[in-house]
Amino acid sequence: MDLGYRRVVFAVAAIVLVVGAAVVYVTSVVRDTSPVAVSAVDGDLMFVSLADGRDRVEQVRLADPAARGATPMTCRRVYRAGGTTVCLKLAGPGPTYAAEVSRDGAVVRTVPLPGVPSRAKVSASGQVVTWTSFVTGDSYAVPGGFSTRTGFLDLRTGAAVESLEGFAAVIEGQPHTAQDVNYWGLTVAADDRTFYATLASGGYTWLVKGDLVDRRLESLRRDAECPSLSLDGTKVAYKKRIGRLGPWELAVLDLATGEERRLPGTAGVDDQATWLDDERIAFAAVPKDAKLASIHVVPADGSAAAVLTIPDATSPSPL
Repeated sequence: MDLGYRRVVFAVAAIVLVVGAAVVYVTSVVRDTSPVAVSAVDGDLMFVSLADGRDRVEQVRLADPAARGATPMTCRRVYRAGGTTVCLKLAGPGPTYAAEVSRDGAVVRTVPLPGVPSRAKVSASGQVVTWTSFVTGDSYAVPGGFSTRTGFLDLRTGAAVESLEGFAAVIEGQPHTAQDVNYWGLTVAADDRTFYATLASGGYTWLVKGDLVDRRLESLRRDAECPSLSLDGTKVAYKKRIGRLGPWELAVLDLATGEERRLPGTAGVDDQATWLDDERIAFAAVPKDAKLASIHVVPADGSAAAVLTIPDATSPSPL
């Protein structure tokens, strides 16, 4: 066996070993059956713990954030409303991901995702489940420099829509037919058809309002991302850049008056906010000098700065 041939054999063997190790790792994560101690903590907030790198879902009492309890779930993003839980999770080698939807503890639908999970919501009735995933790229740092796919599942009909990209869009009064369109941060109103989302195109972003049944949408304003509709449907919280390319901070828009209020202490947020009630908003952000995100809570009226509430955690969802 000559030297060149040996090198080829060794190179192929090394590649096989690396690929095999990767498959074993992903499979072990997907099939992880290590025992999880399920706590009896009666929490009012569910979230994804980042502490051990396994995306364990926990719950906590906001009145006593140290009282964290484990659940059996493992998710990249999680949200619960109206008796429905959506868990965006690792589904297999590749890696591949899926949105696992359950009601009353039983899985009722699993929808394959086209990329890495990013956002998840459930309408107040529990009937419409929404998600966003990164198809290519993993950052919002450069407007237009990534690709997302935003879809939804209507549990009443069983219909799953993979992307909003087929919806008719009107931006600033004109039909929008550009090809470089991305949507993310879909949030649905109590009527289970009115929605708000972010549309990005041409290096700009817009807050849009649309109809899931008519499959139409129109822009409301520029520079608003990852909207989250309040529980009473009167306000939308979203992240908004400080300057053209500065960090994001949270803002709340009053839909009736058009008044926008910036929320102090939220600079650096890169998350779709969650309304805990009509007065408080939770979101994930990486604190200064930290490596992992933590969940913060801020008054929706801007009366006080955000407070770090749950360290090493993301994807807050009220219970």
